[in-house]
Amino acid sequence: MRQISIYDTTLRDGAQAEELNLTSDDKLRIAHKLDELGIHYIEAGWPGSNPTDKRFFEQIKGHVLTNAKLAAFGSTHLAKTTPENDPNLAALLEAETPVITIFGKTWDLHATTALGISLERNLELIANSVGYLKARVDEVFFDAEHFFDGFKNNPEYALLALRTAYEAGADRLILCDTNGGSMPFEVAKAMEAVTKSLPDAEFGIHAHNDSEAAVANSIEAVRLGASQVQGTINGYGERCGNANLCSVIPNLELKMGMKTIGKENMERLMVTSHFVSETANLRPFMRQPFVGVSAFAHKGGVHVSAILKDAKTYEHIVPETVGNKQRVLLSDQAGQSNILFKAEELGYDLKKGDPTVNRLLKDLKLKESMGYEYSVADASFELLLLKALGKPLNYFHFRNFFVVDAKREEDPEPFTEATVIVDVKGQVEHTAATGMGPVNALDRALRKGLERFYPNLREMRLLDFKVRVLSGAVRDTGGTASFVRVLIESGDKKERWTTMGVSHNIIEASWQAVVDAINYKLFRDDQRDSAE
Repeated sequence: MRQISIYDTTLRDGAQAEELNLTSDDKLRIAHKLDELGIHYIEAGWPGSNPTDKRFFEQIKGHVLTNAKLAAFGSTHLAKTTPENDPNLAALLEAETPVITIFGKTWDLHATTALGISLERNLELIANSVGYLKARVDEVFFDAEHFFDGFKNNPEYALLALRTAYEAGADRLILCDTNGGSMPFEVAKAMEAVTKSLPDAEFGIHAHNDSEAAVANSIEAVRLGASQVQGTINGYGERCGNANLCSVIPNLELKMGMKTIGKENMERLMVTSHFVSETANLRPFMRQPFVGVSAFAHKGGVHVSAILKDAKTYEHIVPETVGNKQRVLLSDQAGQSNILFKAEELGYDLKKGDPTVNRLLKDLKLKESMGYEYSVADASFELLLLKALGKPLNYFHFRNFFVVDAKREEDPEPFTEATVIVDVKGQVEHTAATGMGPVNALDRALRKGLERFYPNLREMRLLDFKVRVLSGAVRDTGGTASFVRVLIESGDKKERWTTMGVSHNIIEASWQAVVDAINYKLFRDDQRDSAE
């Protein structure tokens, strides 16, 4: 079994992505998470380029990594300097990492145009920099920048640049598809050439994703001899990103029989993916292969019926191997199998052919045609299921709500007041509250009337609020019109849940979602009390 080392550059190359900004503390947290995942090398930044990276390298010296080696990143020395007096190389050594990765030009166009030097001088920069660093640190990796473009344009010079780095002492030669435009067959051609030219050298691959081929190119390079893959968690990176390690790792380990971080560590892949997204304040990509929440989600009734018999019918791996799980969605495409799966998941014992199932399925399809989306609002679905089972919740009974929005010339913000009348345990509660907008005012007024009877509602919080206009949703009257769908995510000290409302009126849709959220909270509290 071949061992492939995984080199993560999320903290450097990934941090160059648009909308992704990491503090030095963010980098520390991510570095420890990558170490727990079993990553072999963590490229932490360019110490000579910015204050954040410099501060990170100072902070990380007080931390212990169990699995990963830390790498500092930089370039060959400047053409007008020598290695001994080059500020970039000095900053790399000051970082005191066991590994240093430097990039150099292997495309003749970049040497003559971008750097404005001769091809011979470019080779001197590579040799001098690698040799100088190798005498002072354990490992030196040479990133052959733009290698594949250079190989296509001038293969003799590109190979000569690699040989120069190798003979100067580079431990591994990293072939970089810096512009991200290479195809797998082009990577294959280049890999065959480099392994023939330098049969004793160790190679790595660093692919960008501008042609949506970074993962495929990385796998192809490994297939043809590369022993290291460089990439980022979730494929973050400049422009279209880098090779996504969340796809590269399971493909190599599960599909190609190679050892990367180990199958035990791979079970942490999804949680690591989401941790990095949350730390970067970016929403996880739902449809990301392997680790996205939709990667093993099934919506069509035919699909669900099949996976209940054998998951292999529609799943290419066991989801748990990458820390994911199988999900069944509810929609207008659902069949009885979807209902049965979700009911069992929620702890309800229903059988195929049960009138409740058919009744619920009919109701579900009707509501979905109006714009309800139960696949993203499990709490509202469970309340719908309880109603179908003849167990509707009766914590309170709605009578009336009234909302007033007003703004005067002198007011910086609109003024909102909501009045709510509900029956609670045989008593009529008539309450009013102001709020930051109608939904907030309604929520506060309703809680004001309920908290005296249900004190636990004080610990409930509205965490997220989303509105979508649904043009052309079909009404139960057979006509067409625009509906508004409101999704509310709520939470308490123990869990989070999502509820939904749909109406032509955004206030009514919001009210439905708020009522469901409160009912679900009270229902779950009753369940926990019964279990105790």
